[in-house]
Amino acid sequence: MRIVVSEFMSLDGVVQAPGGPDEDTDGGFAHGGWSHPYFDPEVMGGAINDAVATTEALLFGRRTWQTMAAAWPERAGDPFADHMNAVRKYVVTGTLGDADLTWNNTTRIPGDEAVARVRELRGTDGGDLHVMGSPTLVRTLLTEGLVDELRLMIMPVLLGGGKTIFPADGGRRPLELVSTVTTGTGVHVATYRPVEKG
Repeated sequence: MRIVVSEFMSLDGVVQAPGGPDEDTDGGFAHGGWSHPYFDPEVMGGAINDAVATTEALLFGRRTWQTMAAAWPERAGDPFADHMNAVRKYVVTGTLGDADLTWNNTTRIPGDEAVARVRELRGTDGGDLHVMGSPTLVRTLLTEGLVDELRLMIMPVLLGGGKTIFPADGGRRPLELVSTVTTGTGVHVATYRPVEKG
């Protein structure tokens, strides 16, 4: 399986709370819902649908999983929502128990086993293991060299601080730009893959 990461991102690299004001206020973050003015249904919606078409399972950090689990089950009847509800899901968590996994088809990965279990999943046959949001988890996956593709929707806004997906360990990780398109709202939809070390 390939591990594919999709993120809504500000120009200064922030991925925190793109969807709503109460999504994630950690650190006093006050810009929740900042992505809405820039959403282009045709281009960005198409990119998201393309990603879903190759997705065999979803991988989340705890907070993102809880946000999604609270939103998608009530949207049944929409093809995208039906896919989100039916597809296999994994949540990395040190706090949720199996009884908390109310969203259909979810498996818990204990936090202290995350890297080993994700490496295991990546070694199996199948389509993409898709990660959305989940900045702490994505940072770990990037640090461990476990991300096969980054799909960034970079929006023309500076947020001045907030959560990011990028490791801050001084490591150099070259990427190649695989595709790019710009929306009418000024969003740069860019797909990157790690450059093979040779």
